[in-house]
Amino acid sequence: MSELSLKNIAVVAHVDHGKTTLVDGLLKQSGTLSDKQVGTDRIMDSGDIERERGITITAKNCAFNWKGFKINLLDTPGHADFGGEVERSLSMVDGVLLLVDASEGPLPQTRFVLTKAMERGIKIGVVINKVDRPDERIDEVHGEIEDLFLELASMLNIEDFDLDIPVVYASAKEGWASKERDVKKENLHDILDFIVSDFYPVPSLTSEGGLQMLVANLGYNTFLGPQVIGRIQRGKISKHETVTAMGKEKNRNFKASSIQVYSKLGMEEVETATAGEIIILSGLTEGKIGDTICSLDTHDPLERIEVEPPTVSVNVSVNTSPLSGKEGEYLTSRKLEEFLEDSCRTNVALQYEPTEDPKIYMLKGRGELQLAIVFEELRRSGFEFMVSRPEVLFQEVDGEMQEPYEKVVLDIPSDATGAITEKLSVRKGKMENMMPIGDDRTRVTFIIPSRGLIGYRSQFLTDTRGEGLMSSEFLGYKPYAGDLLARQNGAIISDRAGKITPYALFNLLSLGKQFVLPGQQCYEGQVVGEHTRTNDTNVNVVREKHLSSMRTAGKDVNIVLPPIQPMTMEFAMDWIDKDEWVEVSPLQIRIRKKELASNKRSVVRK
Repeated sequence: MSELSLKNIAVVAHVDHGKTTLVDGLLKQSGTLSDKQVGTDRIMDSGDIERERGITITAKNCAFNWKGFKINLLDTPGHADFGGEVERSLSMVDGVLLLVDASEGPLPQTRFVLTKAMERGIKIGVVINKVDRPDERIDEVHGEIEDLFLELASMLNIEDFDLDIPVVYASAKEGWASKERDVKKENLHDILDFIVSDFYPVPSLTSEGGLQMLVANLGYNTFLGPQVIGRIQRGKISKHETVTAMGKEKNRNFKASSIQVYSKLGMEEVETATAGEIIILSGLTEGKIGDTICSLDTHDPLERIEVEPPTVSVNVSVNTSPLSGKEGEYLTSRKLEEFLEDSCRTNVALQYEPTEDPKIYMLKGRGELQLAIVFEELRRSGFEFMVSRPEVLFQEVDGEMQEPYEKVVLDIPSDATGAITEKLSVRKGKMENMMPIGDDRTRVTFIIPSRGLIGYRSQFLTDTRGEGLMSSEFLGYKPYAGDLLARQNGAIISDRAGKITPYALFNLLSLGKQFVLPGQQCYEGQVVGEHTRTNDTNVNVVREKHLSSMRTAGKDVNIVLPPIQPMTMEFAMDWIDKDEWVEVSPLQIRIRKKELASNKRSVVRK
């Protein structure tokens, strides 16, 4: 296929604005899917965790044909923690389709992806999605989008930025789109026609000169081995040709054993690929994201992919609890390091490093959710391990300690505004803006230290009765805001090992919220609940009811305990304090004290 008939487009948006649903619709209506696939929802969210949580975690490629053009389409994550995936994707495309919710409007991640696209000079088209919502504010959202473009163009010093941005109105859920504001159509053809229009350029790259390709992603094939993925910027490559991989430290020659391009939802092998095409290349065993693949006679490296630095770190340790080895397959530090190394190789936003203790490694990332997803994958792979409380990464600038700050935008029910404002103020947040959205919702914007948000998400959902939306954007480093108490309440801790009994739990209900179920095994130092008071308390959760020959009224009443919410990785990481670990195995997630023996630790929290 000639390069004139090629378009490389990324679909970007804030989380839950409808990217994956729109991509599903485009694939269905372009005739790309088989009869068996047509009834499937969220086709691009292929991972188990993605399907369970309803979010996109990794950027994914697909390709389809429309009116004589081959369109390489990239579906990108919308959550700020996975911003590294978006930055990588933008290095492979010439155009961006920006989705914005017709009610929520532009949010922090919208601003983030837009900034990155404008920095690269990529053509940006806008789709205002969910126009069928009863609370749509299409005209206001259109104005907010224009204001955002204007603000970013000024911030980035783009003097001749064209604000005449084309807008398509759509309902991805209902499967239609229209270039006209109040006209409802039958299909998404207006978006497909827009993608192949003259607005988005064909790759203006040349097949002349030596090969140049930037590695933007890594893959693995059972038969072909490790693979590198990227767009050819210059020249061409043929199967079995020997080329050079220019790394950060050294160069390596290798033979291109296989060249594949994206075709529909899969890949197809080709003999030759030219400039502009996104390819999957086999033959390089130790490729890294940011390497340049070039021909043997022209060692001309491209600028390496640099993403926003990590802001949060967490310690990961092999499992040292009394129940270690009973539920998992992998227990050693060597296996743990191999997994962390692989995770950092395929995700440039992650970094890891060893600590003074050979059992413990420090993992750095963009946020709690990104780290929690890594640990969930680790757990499902059969590992047992422990995780410490996430901590922000501080910097020292001119002798002054600085910490990362975030701009957090909250869409909340209006009657929850007081509670939210109070909680964020305690966490060193400063309100920047408050505006009504519709009749019964309010949008509040805060500037807050990143550590003030650690452990806040579960509290936020409680305060808004599950109806609040919270999103954040990394602003950079600012002066240290002062000390914060990690968690207001203390822990309820088991003072002995054994099987937890309903009788013991029932008699401890007045102490606070419980995390464990009857019949589970516990050990001394395991946290079994959240105390109603500030300090910790040690309790006996294995106590049994003593049998006697006396019968009295009420002796044999059936014990009914309140329901216990299953422990999740995010809740546990949010909840723990500095003197606690989250113990993770394939079967269970527990919380424990770092010092297990009750006579060696104080119940008074500092």
